Amino acid sequence: MSEDTAAAGFARLLRELKDRSGHSYGTLAKRLHMSTSTLHRYCNGDVVPTDYAPVERLARLCKASPEELVALHRSWVLADTDRSRKGGGSGAKAQAGAAPVAAEPRAAEVEPEPTAQTPTGTGMPPADATVPSDRPSPKERRRLRRAVLAGIAVAAVTGAVALTASLAGQHADARDSPVGAASAAQGEGARTQGSTASAAPSADPSAASPSDSAPAADGAGAGPGTAGTGAAATPSPAGRGDDPAPGTPVKVTTQPYTWEAPCGQHYLIDKPPAQVGPPPVERDAPAWVAASGAVSAGEQYVTLTLQGSGKDTVVLDSLTVRTAGKRTPLAWNDYAMGYPGVGCGSGVPTRSFTVALDAARPAVVPEAGQPDFPFKVSESEPEVFHIRAGASAYDVSWYLELSWSSGSRHGTLEIDHNGKPFRTSGRKGRPGHEFPLGGDGWVKAGTTSR
Repeated sequence: MSEDTAAAGFARLLRELKDRSGHSYGTLAKRLHMSTSTLHRYCNGDVVPTDYAPVERLARLCKASPEELVALHRSWVLADTDRSRKGGGSGAKAQAGAAPVAAEPRAAEVEPEPTAQTPTGTGMPPADATVPSDRPSPKERRRLRRAVLAGIAVAAVTGAVALTASLAGQHADARDSPVGAASAAQGEGARTQGSTASAAPSADPSAASPSDSAPAADGAGAGPGTAGTGAAATPSPAGRGDDPAPGTPVKVTTQPYTWEAPCGQHYLIDKPPAQVGPPPVERDAPAWVAASGAVSAGEQYVTLTLQGSGKDTVVLDSLTVRTAGKRTPLAWNDYAMGYPGVGCGSGVPTRSFTVALDAARPAVVPEAGQPDFPFKVSESEPEVFHIRAGASAYDVSWYLELSWSSGSRHGTLEIDHNGKPFRTSGRKGRPGHEFPLGGDGWVKAGTTSR
C-alpha cells in the first residue's frame, strides 16, 4: 500500500465518522481540546497524527463501533508506518549516495615558515635587508600538492591492507573456536528466546543475551531483565515503540495505560488528595501516572499493536502471562478517573482478552465471542490486542511472552513496560476519592451528587 493510499484511506475513515456524527469541525475540535484547523487537516489527509490517542477519542465521540475502532487503528498504523519509512528512506538514500572526497590542501597549509630575517611582531623586514619570496612559485605549489595527495593515498592503501589482514585473522579465530564462542564474538543472541535459523547476527557486542532460561510461572523475584528481555517497549510520546532485536520479524508497540472506559479506571497513589492533580485525559495518563507514582488499581488495560517488520508473514502462536511477584495490595488512596454524573461507556473491541492476575497460573483468555490464538501479522496487516488484567487479592508484577514463528524461524518476545514488569494492585477497602466535574479538588468517593 503506497503512502498516498494509506494516508487517504485513513483520512476517509475519519471523514465518514465526522460526517455521520452530525457535528461541525469546530464542535468536535472543542470537545477534543485541539484546534479546528488541526482536525480539518487530519480529516483531509494533509497530516497523519503521530499519536493515536486523539484519533481514538474522536472515534468514540462519533460513536464508532468496535469493528470501526479496530479498522481505524489498523489504518492509522499503516499510514504512520509509511510516513516513517518515507522520512527514514530519504535520509538513507542521501547517505548512500554521498561518496567520501579527499579535501585538497589549501596553499596556506603548505607555505614555508617566515624567514628569520623578518623581525618578530612587526611583519616588516629591516630596511637594509633583502626580502626573500615567502610564497613558492606555481610550479613548486603544484609539486607540494602532488606530494601531499600521494601521502594521503599511501596512508589509505596501508590502512585498507591492515584492516583486511585483521578481518582475515578474526575469521580464522572464529573457525578455530567453539560454536558458542564464535556467536559471542559476533554479538549474536539478542533479547529474544528460541531459535532463529536465518537471523543475521548483531554487530553490537552490547546486545549479548542474558540467560536464556525462562522464569517459572509463579516467578517471584524473576522479571524482565533477568531472562531475555524482549524488544517491546512503551512508545515515546509520539506513540511509536522501539524496533525489535535483530532477526525478530515482529515488532510490538505497548500502551500500558489505555482505558477501556474512563469511569472504570482507578489508580492507587501514596499521597493525600491535596497533593494529587486532577484526573488526566487518556493520552496524558502515562505522564500523570509517572508524576504521581500511581499504580493501576483493580484493572489495567494494556493495548498491544503487533506488526511484521519485514515482507514475510509472522504467525503469533501464543501469548503467555508471567508473574514477577505477588504481594499484599497497596495500602494507598484510591483515585477514580471518571467524573461523577458524567456517563461513559464502551463496547468490547475485537481481539480482547482478560487476565485474572489473582489466579495461581494467570492465563490470557479471549473475551466471549472473540477469536483466540494463533493470529497472523505482516508489515501491511497489523493486529491490535486489548489485554484487561484484573487483580483484587494481590499487588501483582507481571509481563507477557509472545511466541512467534515465521518459516523456519521461531522465538519468544518478552513484552513489558520499558524493561520493567506491569504492575496492578487490588483496591478493595482502600480510601476512595473522586473529582467532581467543574470542581477544584478531590472529594471522598460517593459524596458527589449524581
